[in-house]
Amino acid sequence: MNADALTDETGAEHVTWDLTDLYPDGEALKAGMSDAAQRGKDFAERYRGKVADLDVAALAESLSELGSIQDTVGRAYTYAYLAWSTNTADEAMGAQLQTVREGYTAIAQSILFFDLEWAEVGDEKAAELLADSRLDDYRHYLEVLRLTKPYQLSEPEEKILVDKSVTGRSAWNRFFDETTGSIRFDLDGKKVTQQEVMAQLYVTDRERREEAALAFTDGLKSNIRPLSFIFNTILADKASDDRLRGYPNWLTSRNLSNEVQDEVVESLVSSVTSRFDIVGRFYRLKARLLGLDQMMDYDRYAPVGEADTRYRWEEAESIVRDAYSEFDPRMGAIAGEFFDKRWIDARLAPNKRSGAFSHGAVPSAHSYVLVNFTGKIRDVQTLAHELGHGGHQYLSRQQGVFHADTPLTTAETASVFGEMLVFQRLMAAESDPANRLAMLVSKIDDSIATVFRQVTMNRFEDRIHTDRRTKGELSVDALSEAWIETQTSMFDGAVTLGEHYRYWWSYIPHFLHTPGYVYAYAFGELLVLALYAKYTEEPDGFPERYMDLLAAGGSDWPHVLVSKMGIDLTDLSFWNRGLDAIDALVTEAEALAG
Repeated sequence: MNADALTDETGAEHVTWDLTDLYPDGEALKAGMSDAAQRGKDFAERYRGKVADLDVAALAESLSELGSIQDTVGRAYTYAYLAWSTNTADEAMGAQLQTVREGYTAIAQSILFFDLEWAEVGDEKAAELLADSRLDDYRHYLEVLRLTKPYQLSEPEEKILVDKSVTGRSAWNRFFDETTGSIRFDLDGKKVTQQEVMAQLYVTDRERREEAALAFTDGLKSNIRPLSFIFNTILADKASDDRLRGYPNWLTSRNLSNEVQDEVVESLVSSVTSRFDIVGRFYRLKARLLGLDQMMDYDRYAPVGEADTRYRWEEAESIVRDAYSEFDPRMGAIAGEFFDKRWIDARLAPNKRSGAFSHGAVPSAHSYVLVNFTGKIRDVQTLAHELGHGGHQYLSRQQGVFHADTPLTTAETASVFGEMLVFQRLMAAESDPANRLAMLVSKIDDSIATVFRQVTMNRFEDRIHTDRRTKGELSVDALSEAWIETQTSMFDGAVTLGEHYRYWWSYIPHFLHTPGYVYAYAFGELLVLALYAKYTEEPDGFPERYMDLLAAGGSDWPHVLVSKMGIDLTDLSFWNRGLDAIDALVTEAEALAG
């Protein structure tokens, strides 16, 4: 198969998901939303103004009812969002998603009082209630809610913010997704999607990579005005919310949501930015392996040797299934369900949302995985990554609505660990040193992107959030300059960023969908490197403890759950051990290259 072709078949052309496990059709969706709306009203009539007076039994009963409402609403949103995400240009699906969002918002407003009233319960009584075993299924959720007390507004103010989010940040995010999903890039006289053009950055032909990079930039530039306006609007929207709530900085709300202290995140960022020498060493090595005097931005993901191998969908499925099954048969069986029961959408399609994700849905259902499969080894790793999320979400369903989800700091644990399992399996099966080097280089590529690149993107976010608040609306040039400056430092002089690269901030959805999210990738990667070291050193009993960790979901503080694996997240030098592991991978690659 031609590794550089845009349209080679991979076997994933008809891999689409079946959403009927959520709802059989749109009419059932409407009925579900109507039922949830009525139950939300009934809940408000029964409990508004009474939360502070509830005893343990009544509080547990109220939370059970609240969880049932949230499960129904979450199921509806999942159905509408997934139906839209595979064809963002479908007006009917867009309208359906908007209707669900508006209904979701109305229901959220009707039950909003509960969280606010709980946070106002006196500390002594709250502690007494939380000590009762009848609240075990809700305890941590209630603990976390109390952290938000200093930043809460009155109920009418909170309702206004929820209501305006539909026509505010949520609407702008949809507009961003539809805009980027509709862009077509000119390559070889063809109009191609973002996934197709970016796949060409991983081919062996350097001219081809440069053509793809320039084509991608041209497509972004043709839409740069609306994209920059979207960025500015969402930055301003978040600044307004933060100011109203009294958050001390733009990242405080994210850290609270992630259940992690500011100093832990600062330590992570400081540790990573102090080791840019690792990035420089790696890219100098890669430039030598590729025979390049000057490494350009579009050369970063160039394959070395066999790293350009293409995989058909059935091969990728087999690799991932086997890797998970070898680690733990239960994980392999869960991954198998995703393939066998059509919980995956893997095809390339016009207007399909770019990238990849595992949507956790709700505990009463199951996750769905979206990937855009082009047959590259990176796509196999991405499939393993998202099925790691899927397995995590599958196992944690037993915790119920309030504890099934994990904070972002530990949400990447299973996904990155899954990637590592697949990588080690492929490495173990390869005896040829040249091929092992190619695979190792590809793995380091991923680690660099997950740890160092994500932290530099955090630095970009920090710059633009701060500048938007102090300088007003940011021009395209200001956004582009912030991007280049924060990205350049990472490469330690080993990579040249071309003028075209200035605009590549504009396509990254995490900046808009979940501001502050990106550092969680670095957090997760370094955590997994520590966990995998534990696995290789002490394999006996590790899979059982690991599966228990995943099944625990978000039922306790992250540092408490992870401590059961022998990892101390409160040790601020913890990050250096993960960075040393990446350094060791580069050293291994240098030795193989020699």
